[in-house]
Amino acid sequence: MKTVCFGEIMLRLSPPGFKRFFQSPQFEATFGGGEANVAVSLAQFGCDSYYVTRLPANPIGDAAIRMLRGENVRVDHIARGGSRIGIYFAETGASQRASTVIYDRSHSAISEMEPGSMPWADIFKDAVWFHWSGITPALSPMAAECTHEAIAAARRAGARISVDLNFRKKLWSQREAQQCMRRLVPHSDLVIANEEDLQCVLGIDVPQSDVTAGLLNVDGYRKAAEEVVAAFGVKHVAVTLRESASASLNGWSAVLLDAETPTAFHRSQRYVVNVVDRIGGGDSFAAGLIFGLLTNRGSDASLKFAVAASALKQTIPGDFNRVSVAEVEGLVAGDASGRVQR
Repeated sequence: MKTVCFGEIMLRLSPPGFKRFFQSPQFEATFGGGEANVAVSLAQFGCDSYYVTRLPANPIGDAAIRMLRGENVRVDHIARGGSRIGIYFAETGASQRASTVIYDRSHSAISEMEPGSMPWADIFKDAVWFHWSGITPALSPMAAECTHEAIAAARRAGARISVDLNFRKKLWSQREAQQCMRRLVPHSDLVIANEEDLQCVLGIDVPQSDVTAGLLNVDGYRKAAEEVVAAFGVKHVAVTLRESASASLNGWSAVLLDAETPTAFHRSQRYVVNVVDRIGGGDSFAAGLIFGLLTNRGSDASLKFAVAASALKQTIPGDFNRVSVAEVEGLVAGDASGRVQR
């Protein structure tokens, strides 16, 4: 199963453990980014996972490619050029102190990628799935146009398409997001979001819900999902539900509307997660849902697989979800004891 993901991979710099920025003189250097995280998860699950981006032709760009290769991600279509890789600084929160992300990604290589510069027809040859997110078009008008090109080429190739709305207020405003994304979303089959994404990117409210206060109105999420289907003609809408008791303790679940079976609105199992690193949690959910649908598990089983995969990811430091299909299936089956495996 050939899958394709398109977006920006960044250098991630984090102080050790739960330290604050510059409390330590050292930063741990890794790589990550929404679409790259999905590509790595899909490779872990056994897909022929291709990642498309643009990286500078320097040692840091080389290191990012080596890392992707090490995760069994195909890098055949990574363009080289530009002057820099995007950077983000991530401080891991704990208890009542929230995690913090600071971006340093202006003028990154992918944000200056010229439309028409990628051989999209070749990239999507034999591809069965394409995943993109709202982060990439937020980077620049050129990146938005390249995203549009990729979506159009994927559609011509017959690949199924998923989008994670992924609103980033540090990259663009709600008005800018809605102007761009409302044009791109209708070309996708699967929309993935949380309640903030639905409001900020699509202008759709979830009534009578307050995730911060732990109030989840499932009927409200269903109505919001039905509104997405009616407005944009997509086939599936998945909404992740995070209940943040603190930075360290979260409730985690999701819902899925299958518009091809109108009566099929699915709610997943719920996990209480002692969070180690929540960055990449939504991306691992997306990858799990894509994998479940690709392997014909059905909507309900695919949703359960995705929620279990993303619960496991949040126990792993770094952006990437380093778990196997068997580990996810074990959690879905009820093995959540955490006992040592000998």
